Amino acid sequence: MDVVYGLVVVLHLLGMAGVVGGWLATVRRPAMVPAMLHGALTALVTGLLLVGLAYARGDGDEVDNAKITVKLVVALAVTVLVWVNRRRPDVPARLVHAVGALAVLNVVVAVLWT
Repeated sequence: MDVVYGLVVVLHLLGMAGVVGGWLATVRRPAMVPAMLHGALTALVTGLLLVGLAYARGDGDEVDNAKITVKLVVALAVTVLVWVNRRRPDVPARLVHAVGALAVLNVVVAVLWT
């Protein structure tokens, strides 16, 4: 079970990297690139899997549900923003930057919320 959990963590981090990397790659000419969509969906699904696996492993007492709720709301916001604007040719720069900033916020919450 530890190996499965570790692999899901790796996928979760790769999803986040897809969103942040897609954002950084388009800083000069902001756009919603496919990497951002696929990364957001990957991070969202694997995040839910990680919480489910934590409870399945018997580590449910160690899960901070308030932290998970905040991360879920931010991840949903990122995913919805990218999904809705994925085919727009003229996405406002501030919207693309908001998606990137929200993804970074989720990383900050994950690391610094104790």
